[in-house]
Amino acid sequence: MQSNFDQASCAIELKHMTKAFGDFKANNDINLKIKKGQIHALLGENGAGKSTMMNVLSGLYQPTSGDVFVNGEKVAMTSSKDANNLGIGMVHQHFMLVDDFTVIENIVLGAEPTKAAGILNLKQARQKIMDLSEKYHLEIDPDAKVRDISVGMQQRVEILKLLYRDANILIFDEPTAVLTPSEITELMAIMKEMVQEGKSIILITHKLDEIKEVADECTVIRRGQIIGSVLVKNSSEQQLADMMVGREVSFKTDKTKSKPGEAVLKIENLSVKDSQKVERVKNLSFNVRAGEVLGIAGVDGNGQSELVQAISGLEKSSSGSITLDNQNITNLKVRKVTEAGLGHIPEDRQRFGLILPMTVSENIALQSYYCKPDSAHGVLKYNYMNEHARHLIEQFDIRTSSEKSETGALSGGNQQKVIIAREVERNPKLLIAANPTRGLDVGAIEYIHKRLVDQRDKGNGVLLVSFSLDEILNVSDRILVMHNGENMGIVEASRTSEQELGLMMAGTPLDKIKKSKRKVADK
Repeated sequence: MQSNFDQASCAIELKHMTKAFGDFKANNDINLKIKKGQIHALLGENGAGKSTMMNVLSGLYQPTSGDVFVNGEKVAMTSSKDANNLGIGMVHQHFMLVDDFTVIENIVLGAEPTKAAGILNLKQARQKIMDLSEKYHLEIDPDAKVRDISVGMQQRVEILKLLYRDANILIFDEPTAVLTPSEITELMAIMKEMVQEGKSIILITHKLDEIKEVADECTVIRRGQIIGSVLVKNSSEQQLADMMVGREVSFKTDKTKSKPGEAVLKIENLSVKDSQKVERVKNLSFNVRAGEVLGIAGVDGNGQSELVQAISGLEKSSSGSITLDNQNITNLKVRKVTEAGLGHIPEDRQRFGLILPMTVSENIALQSYYCKPDSAHGVLKYNYMNEHARHLIEQFDIRTSSEKSETGALSGGNQQKVIIAREVERNPKLLIAANPTRGLDVGAIEYIHKRLVDQRDKGNGVLLVSFSLDEILNVSDRILVMHNGENMGIVEASRTSEQELGLMMAGTPLDKIKKSKRKVADK
């Protein structure tokens, strides 16, 4: 009787579930229980098998062996439609939306309400969607094209897709990876509200503070196998991190004091407009010196992306100049900028960093395929490329079965490692790292931070753009704060605080903050 009660109290149960791809077992003999009305976090390194497990639960994959139970009943799901019918929905790390469709068209896609003769009835759908939007505080513009809305609103659309289909078991795969701090706070509140109504949530995240904030239980998976499950309230962030990686993890980057040299990057009076001709970077000036990490802090959408794109050649500047290693690279093409000594870890790895259908080896060679030793007389030397890729796969701990694997088949974190390996290996004069640890586990974050500091210690410049203040303060030597496309001031990382940076991020220039401090001190 106790066993039946336990099973009935579970929203999801996996029994001895294995999912293999050829000889590789992405999930190996998984036993997992997700209780009803709780938030259950799933924690693991990149490539540990978390997303594979969730793809089994959402019907995208079928298990090689083992059983799946939903609400106490054994089920066999052969498609996502089967999962939807069972009340299971998943918000994927990379959103499954059609850019040219409106918000409302995306939400009803695949579950379209119809009138007689199969005529689409969007009016009926609109009412239900707007009711759900109001109930869960998921503000949307139903008639906007998806390509024209923010990332935060795109995520709301994905959540509404599930609620529109009456999902009671919701899977969130790295839901905060591309959100601003305020959007993250908003999402956490929505999750709590959902479980209070009896819904069950599986949360995949690498952010330990988020697990502590909202999760009831946490299961740790390592290399396809479950290590254990713990009650979150009884566990510290350090314990969870150590459990995930299998060793003690340091949250503080070990580095010596920087010894900066001459400026390797000079930005003078730079202005950049976006595709709508709106000025996003406004008369900005600063420099990055050899042997230092300059961090750029700011709320998302304050010109950081446009600045990085202008430096890397992806966007034209409207005025001002960019000098790299004493070469004027203003408005040069991307290859010319790269050859001048720039390495670039882009914030959108899939759009700007990788060609997903190509192999890991080919993606690693993207910056150098046209010259020796990757090619000779216009012919690619695959033997060398593959050997070089194998070396970097081992060095950067890229979890893949082969250098010939399609890059799109890798987890998001391992895709990021491919880019970082390619760019760092080139030893550029200036390395731009735009949110380089987004979606990475704590072990990988520790490693990437060390590689950025290593670049600094080799005498190269590093420009770190991040929306995480912890990351900015931990890795940077100096910090520039951007607000509304302007420079609010530059401070020494060791002599500032989150409070001071927060004021600057909100639009208060550094000189005003200093004046205010002096007035308080005088009193």
